[in-house]
Amino acid sequence: MILYFLRHASAGQHLISPKKDEKRALDKDGIEQCGYVGRALVALEVQVDAIVSSPLKRATQTASLVGNELGYEGKVQIDAGLRPEGSFVDFRKLLEKYARQEAIMVVGHNPNLSQFLGTVVSDSGCEASIELKKGAVAKVEMRRSSGTLQWCLTPKLVRALYDTAVESSRPRTSRK
Repeated sequence: MILYFLRHASAGQHLISPKKDEKRALDKDGIEQCGYVGRALVALEVQVDAIVSSPLKRATQTASLVGNELGYEGKVQIDAGLRPEGSFVDFRKLLEKYARQEAIMVVGHNPNLSQFLGTVVSDSGCEASIELKKGAVAKVEMRRSSGTLQWCLTPKLVRALYDTAVESSRPRTSRK
């Protein structure tokens, strides 16, 4: 199974009220990040059989926007195991539920999404230290209970690649 870890994009400042924070939407930068990430994934020929998101608004928005860029036609699935307080046991249950899929994308939050990623790529079952920034995406090839990190794209890298591609596609003017 190919597993894509996507941390929700930028959503402004954390709100003190937990109920209000759960409904915090992506900000302008976050919406823009989703476009860049989605287009980068298309360029990498990423295809997913399922997109599974935390129920929090910023995660579901990220899942939907990136899914749209990918041309994903399925419904974004919601799994409480991807909530910020979700445990690795919850994450394992999620993986078991989707075990028959070739490729899935999970969309969630830190610190647990980075912990889940670090744990699945560590040979010892301990946690490797991999930090997913907001809007970052990592590809892991899973074999049984462990995985191999194939790549990890930060939002800054995705934006720089996009800007470089746009710049190189512009017609050049010659000086005489």
